[in-house]
Amino acid sequence: MSAFVGVLVSDPWLQSQFTQVELRTLKSKFISTRNQSSGHVRVGDLPPVFAKLKALSETFKEDEITTMLGESYKDMNEEIDFEAFLRAYLNLQGHEKAKSGVSRSSSFLKATTTTVHHAINESEKASYVAHINSYLAEDKFLKNFLPMDPVTNALFDLAKDGVLLCKLINVAVPGTIDERAINTKKVLNPWERNENHTLCLNSAKAIGCTVVNIGTQDLVEGRIQLLADLNLKKTPQLVELVDDSNDVEELLGLPPEKVLLKWMNFHLKKVGYEKQVTNFSSDLKDGEAYAHLLNALAPEHSSPSTLDTKDPTERANLVLEQAEKLDCKRYLTPKDIVEGSPNLNLAFVAQIFQHRNGLAVDSKKMSFAEMMTDDAQTSREERCFRLWINSLGIPTYVNNVFEDVRTGWVLLEVLDKVSSGIVNWKLASKPPIKMPFRKVENCNQVVKIGKELNFSLVNVAGNDIVQGNKKLILAFLWQLMRFTMLQLLKNLRSHSQGKEITDADILCWANNKVKKAGRTSQMESFKDKNLSTGIFFLELLSAVEPRVVNWSLVTKGETEEDKKLNATYIISVARKLGCSIFLLPEDIIEVNQKMILILTACIMYWSLQKPAEESEDNEVTDGSPMDGESETSLSREVSDLAIDDAASDSSSQVEEKNDPDKE
Repeated sequence: MSAFVGVLVSDPWLQSQFTQVELRTLKSKFISTRNQSSGHVRVGDLPPVFAKLKALSETFKEDEITTMLGESYKDMNEEIDFEAFLRAYLNLQGHEKAKSGVSRSSSFLKATTTTVHHAINESEKASYVAHINSYLAEDKFLKNFLPMDPVTNALFDLAKDGVLLCKLINVAVPGTIDERAINTKKVLNPWERNENHTLCLNSAKAIGCTVVNIGTQDLVEGRIQLLADLNLKKTPQLVELVDDSNDVEELLGLPPEKVLLKWMNFHLKKVGYEKQVTNFSSDLKDGEAYAHLLNALAPEHSSPSTLDTKDPTERANLVLEQAEKLDCKRYLTPKDIVEGSPNLNLAFVAQIFQHRNGLAVDSKKMSFAEMMTDDAQTSREERCFRLWINSLGIPTYVNNVFEDVRTGWVLLEVLDKVSSGIVNWKLASKPPIKMPFRKVENCNQVVKIGKELNFSLVNVAGNDIVQGNKKLILAFLWQLMRFTMLQLLKNLRSHSQGKEITDADILCWANNKVKKAGRTSQMESFKDKNLSTGIFFLELLSAVEPRVVNWSLVTKGETEEDKKLNATYIISVARKLGCSIFLLPEDIIEVNQKMILILTACIMYWSLQKPAEESEDNEVTDGSPMDGESETSLSREVSDLAIDDAASDSSSQVEEKNDPDKE
C-alpha cells in the first residue's frame, strides 16, 4: 500500500490556502455532491452545499450565494472540477470578508500549517515565548532552537513542524503523547509535518482543549497546565470557598476561570476589598485588586507603597515584584496589567494560585470535599463523556457532566448533533433556567427521544436527570454514544444497502488486514487477553499504513512496563494517522472489551475512508464495496467515537435503578 499523502491539487497556491483537514472536508462535500448529481458537479449544485458551511452560512443565504456565483459563471449548468469548486469557495470567502468588514479564521478545524489569521498580541507572544524558553530549555530536540527571541517570528517558524506543539501538550499533561511517535528530523516533508499537526490536534482534544478555530497561540499558552489544579479533586482545600453542599455542587460545575475568580474574591473580601472582580481585564487594570490579594496571601512581602502610589503602571510593577518573591515567573509586564490583557492576567492569577492559594486545611471541610468528589471509576467515566461531548462541537462547553446536564439543554444539543432534527426546540428552555419545572420539561424530552431511539430507559423520568442521578446519567450517555457509533457505521455502509457493520465484521476485517500484510497475529475476540501486549494493534496500524510504525521502538510486551510502552505508542500512532481517540494505555493493557472494539473500528474507518486508489481494503467482510471517499466529516465523527468508555453496560445500569438487590 502506498503512503497516505492527503488531498493534493495541481495549483501550489491553491493548495496553500487550505489545511489538509479543510481539503478533506471540502473534497468530501464535492464527492457527496457528485454522487447525488449522477457523477457530475455543476455550478448550480453549489449554493445549497456552500450555504450549509458555517464559514458562509452566518453571512449569506442560499439565494445570495446563487447570485454571487452567477456573477462568476454565466452558465449555472457548467460542469466544474474539484479545483474550480475550491476557487468558488475562496471567492465566496472574499465576499464574506468584504461584507462583514472583519477577517475571520475559517470555521474549519484549524491545523497549524496555515498562516495565523488571529490578531497577534505582541505582549502575549512574548509571554508564550518566555513560557516555552523556560519549560522546554532542556528538551533534547528543541534546545537547539531555544531560547527564542520574542521580537522575531521564531515562535511561529518553530511551530510549523508541529514538534513544538506536541512537546507543549506534554508539558501541560505529561505523558499524553508518546514522543517516539513525533517526527523529529531536522527537515520534515509536508506529510510528516501534517502527521505531527494531526497528532497534536487529536492529543489536544484528548486533554480537553477546544480545537475549533485553533491557531498556534491557542496551544502554546499553556492554559490546560495553568488551570489543571482548579478542581476539588486536585485541590480539595477549595471547599473553603463555599458554605454548604449546594454551594459545593455549584463549585463542581464551574469552569476553572470562574473558580479562580471565586478564589480571588474570597481572599479580597477577607481583607476588606469592597469591589467584586468579575473578569481578568477591566477589573484588574488599576492593580488595586492584585495589591490587596498579594497582601492577603503574602503579608511578609507586602509594602504600603503598592497601595499608596497613584500611578497604575507603578503599582503594577510593584505587584509583579511582590509576585516574583513567591517564585511567580514574570510572563507579563506592567503595561499588560494596565491595558487589561485577559489571557495574561488569567495566567498571572493562576500562577499566584499555584504558588500560594492561602486556603486552610480544615479537616471537617476536607472530609466533606472528599465525600463530594467521585471515586476513580466514576471520575474516569465522567472524563470520557465530557471529552466526547466537547469534541462534538456543540455550542455549550461542558466542564462537569453531572452538573452541566441537569438542565437537559446539553443533552438536547448532543441529541440534535448526532441526529439532526430530532429535538423539538420549541418545547425546550435555554439556560439560565430559573423555574425548576422547565428543567424537568427539557429532561423529559431527552428521555422521550431516548425511548424513540430504543434506549433502555426502564422507569427513568426526566426528574432523575434533574436530580443528578449519576448512575442514570452515565447509562444514558453510554447508550447515546453507542447509538452514534452504530449510526455512523451504518452510514459508512451506505453503499451496501444500509446493512450495519457488526462486531464480527470489524473483528474479521482486522484479522484479514493483519493476515494480508504477512503478519501472524490474530485476535480471537475483543476480550482476547493476548491483546494486552499491543503487538496485534501495532501490526494492524502497520498494515493500514506501513511507514507509520517504527518497529525498532516496539517491545515484546512480556512485562507490564513493556506493555505500557507499546500501549502508549499505539495511541499516539493512531492519533498521528487521524484517529481522534480518548482511550488510555490501561484500556489496552487491561483489554477493556468496549475500548478494544471501538479502537479497532476507528482504525478500520480511517483505513476505509482513504481514497480508493490508496486503499487495498475497499471491501468489507461480506464483499460489499465500500466507498473509499465517503464523507470526511463523517469519518472525523466516527473517529471521535473511540471514547474512553469505562462505563459499564448501560442497560443493566438503568434497569438496576429500582432493584434493591443491586443497591
